[in-house]
Amino acid sequence: MGQERRKNTRVTFRTTADVQFADKNYTQCETENLSLRGVSVLGISGHQAAEKCGISLALSGSTSELKLNMRGEIVRVEHDSIALKFTEIDLDSFYHLKNIIYYNSEDPDKIETELAESLTELK
Repeated sequence: MGQERRKNTRVTFRTTADVQFADKNYTQCETENLSLRGVSVLGISGHQAAEKCGISLALSGSTSELKLNMRGEIVRVEHDSIALKFTEIDLDSFYHLKNIIYYNSEDPDKIETELAESLTELK
């Protein structure tokens, strides 16, 4: 098997994502997994690596709904899914993203190290 190139902890996280490309928008797509730096989205095809997009992840609570908004680009294309790397994210969305990863991770201490690295790169 090939060597795993991902440096960040990925957690299984099922929610819906809206993805907006220059020529086409996708709504209510299911996510497969999530990290501090990206997300895997099912049900999208016909795009190429390096294409830029907008991403909105829906978070539903018992009394409210929240959307995390970021910009990204495709880093991997598969048969019926794409992997997106986050290139821009606002502070509130990053805070919620960090908490999702932290509380769904098997190794929360590792998340703190990844968080410091991600903050350095996003500045």
